[in-house]
Amino acid sequence: MLDFDTCNAARLRRDPAYDGRFFTAVRTTRIYCRPVCPVKQPLTRNVSYFPSAAAAERAGYRPCLRCRPETAPFSAAWNGTRTTVSRALRLIEDGALDAGTVPELADRLGVGTRHLSRLFACHVGASPVQVARTVRIQRAKRLLAESELPMTEIALRSGFGSLRRFNAAFSELYGRPPSSLRTARR
Repeated sequence: MLDFDTCNAARLRRDPAYDGRFFTAVRTTRIYCRPVCPVKQPLTRNVSYFPSAAAAERAGYRPCLRCRPETAPFSAAWNGTRTTVSRALRLIEDGALDAGTVPELADRLGVGTRHLSRLFACHVGASPVQVARTVRIQRAKRLLAESELPMTEIALRSGFGSLRRFNAAFSELYGRPPSSLRTARR
């Protein structure tokens, strides 16, 4: 966190270089702002500074409706929908759709199912289910190459619900059964 004098000087100049690096909280109004906020400057004795919007909110301040500090640079809202998609991809990689459903994933992300599908179409070019299937096949392919586990065990560890679905997904993608990849390796 920057020191008080640096933050105060940046606030008084409305310096855009400090936007998102600290947040100004005004004790008299219980509102916090970005350093670039165009409102009338509060008195220095009524001001305190926080390193993040979350820290200001935890201290009991509410966001300014004019400068919208929750959308400051480097915040999740500033990154926009890419943040939601990257969180979803991490959850899928961790197996969120192996046992769960797309509506459950959307609920965990705080968005609707249709909106999640639109975000994936825009940013990834595939649906969450298609991404999960690709992740499962990649896991299975790694296990086929690195282990001597039986096919049923590989299917289950990869996130497939059954050996039949595992074989069908492999046949659809590669045009041959998964055992042929293991044979080709030998």
